[in-house]
Amino acid sequence: MDPFQFVERDGFFYGRGTSDDKAQAAIWIATLIRFKREGFTPDRDIIVALTADEEGGGPYNGVDWLIKNKRDLIDAELCLNEGGWGEELNGKKVANDIQVSEKYVINFGLEVRNKGGHSSLPVPDNAIYHLAGALERLSKFGFPLKTNDVTRAYFEQIAKIETGPLHEQLMKVAQGSTESMQRVADASPTWNSMLRTTCVATQLEAGHARNALPQLAAANVNCRVLPEDSIEYVENTLKKVFADDQVNVKIAEEVTRGPSSPMNPDLMRITGRITDTLWPGVPVVPMMVPGATDGRFLRAAGIPTYGVQGFFVDRNDVRAHGRDERMPVKSFYEGQTFLYELVQALCR
Repeated sequence: MDPFQFVERDGFFYGRGTSDDKAQAAIWIATLIRFKREGFTPDRDIIVALTADEEGGGPYNGVDWLIKNKRDLIDAELCLNEGGWGEELNGKKVANDIQVSEKYVINFGLEVRNKGGHSSLPVPDNAIYHLAGALERLSKFGFPLKTNDVTRAYFEQIAKIETGPLHEQLMKVAQGSTESMQRVADASPTWNSMLRTTCVATQLEAGHARNALPQLAAANVNCRVLPEDSIEYVENTLKKVFADDQVNVKIAEEVTRGPSSPMNPDLMRITGRITDTLWPGVPVVPMMVPGATDGRFLRAAGIPTYGVQGFFVDRNDVRAHGRDERMPVKSFYEGQTFLYELVQALCR
């Protein structure tokens, strides 16, 4: 599918950003229009900020810029944001996840420099081979599996819902069993990412000519880091994994991280009530999102932020940032009703 063409086909909306996260941006504006038409008067201000580059970094991160330059325009008791999602499995709605914390991002730049030379005179000391070896070792490495307060609560709730063969393993994960964590991590990329810091190569470049030995080989390694793991720990661990002094490792950009948001009882109660009305029997579950959102900037600035969307997608078919990104049409409209009801209930 053309990622920059919005297409509806076979019950799905296709296009870049349909799930991450233009759907919610569209719904926020539609909600304001509906409030205006209905004459709804909220008991508090409703502030909408549509921002970009929460993962791109640099001077164009919308929320970071607002906090530094226009804090008074977005000062709020709480923020509703992307990051939460409805989990679906085999066509059955499993849980409506509310994001209260998230991993943070570190991009590491890897460089190997070499004097190069003529390709007809190869030598073992090759920049590409050094870099490839380091990345190969990374591909076989996994950071330790563990839980924190949020992920323990998540797996404890999911264990109550799961009726299949993983029920017992999920419960043991909540109790701290490393063996069960490994089995659960193997069963789902999402669960694996919730249970450990992850680092993966995302970009690669090397050489300057087809007939010359490379003078430079470089890569980007993108790490999604558990809140409790330090920058120094991740960097030192990677250097040990790469095990090659020829591979220079440096942090590519400023790293930002934020605390968890407190479990807001009013928000959780209202979210639970609306969820049960729209999808009877589906529980609301707190979660730590494996990706990155604007929430980390807002939480660090003292604005509690909650990822809540109400869009249900298959747990094993998450296509954000990937090919043929899509959103079920039914999920979009159900999410629109959910978010409209949620904002209205929080403003009465």
